[in-house]
Amino acid sequence: MSDDGVNVGRRRFLTVATSVVGAAGAIGMAVPFVASWNPSAKAKAAGAPVKANLSNIEPGQMITVEWRGKPVYIVRRTEETLARLSSPNAVIKDPDSEQPQQPDYAKNAYRSIKPEFLVLVGLCTHLGCAPMFRPEVGASDLGGEQWQGGFFCPCHGSKFDLAGRVFKGVPAPINLEVPPYSYDSDTVITIGVGQEA
Repeated sequence: MSDDGVNVGRRRFLTVATSVVGAAGAIGMAVPFVASWNPSAKAKAAGAPVKANLSNIEPGQMITVEWRGKPVYIVRRTEETLARLSSPNAVIKDPDSEQPQQPDYAKNAYRSIKPEFLVLVGLCTHLGCAPMFRPEVGASDLGGEQWQGGFFCPCHGSKFDLAGRVFKGVPAPINLEVPPYSYDSDTVITIGVGQEA
């Protein structure tokens, strides 16, 4: 066979062009395949830390943020509330938080890093209902004089004080959980990342 009339330059160009297009196609198919190995944005967000701004919370007020699909209550406690928490209370089941529902840095009378701000997972430790924030002192429907403000679970009647400590004689077996959290600044916390010792 004779090479007469064959354009060698054109043949090389077509060979190179075909190779480049084939390689681009292979990469185009491989990228989505490899990317499918990474967790989805929804999966990443499900366990991702959450930031919360404390600067807009008034004393005595509570806000709720979501972390890992759970409500997290953040309460700014008043000086009066802190004084009531530090005095002994005979109606609290675990006043010294002996059960491990909080990180070591929150094992204190206030169950928090800074006494002013309480951070709790807002799920009752009995069956997981969301307790209601009831900060009023002496509420007659919650025990009158013994009620110094706290959380009331409407599902089965469990009661917790404003440190998340469970009352005696209610269905909830242990205190409300304190999630891992840390301060990024005086007014911003990250829930899901524990404070360094």
